[in-house]
Amino acid sequence: MSTLTKPNHIGRKISRIRELKDMKQEALAQALGTNQQAVSIMENSETIEEEKLIEVAKALGVSVEAIKNFSEEAVLNIIGNTVNNHDNASSFNYGCSFNPIDKLIEVYQEKEKLYERLLQAEKDKNEYLEKLVKGK
Repeated sequence: MSTLTKPNHIGRKISRIRELKDMKQEALAQALGTNQQAVSIMENSETIEEEKLIEVAKALGVSVEAIKNFSEEAVLNIIGNTVNNHDNASSFNYGCSFNPIDKLIEVYQEKEKLYERLLQAEKDKNEYLEKLVKGK
């Protein structure tokens, strides 16, 4: 039985690091001064020039070695080893750094202000039209 080793596909590693950083191809393209299609082509390439790899590493905020040595299995092992495996391990409790109700109230107040500005703009427009009609 032969075991096949996975090729060292740099483009795929860049893609996974970008996804783990919750970055879209468009954002990476902008950071590199290129377009989304060029990033897509790069992520489908098995090899990348060293100079380009340095630029990509800088844009992703990682080292070139981190890209070259990236391993999906290692990431999963780190996550698996750092999760507290007690009774509540399945319930991750990420606390908000803000109160969602306060944010909802802020949005509502902003919406009210926008409606008031819209209403004032309509009133101004009506006054202007009335002046035009009276002027004729």
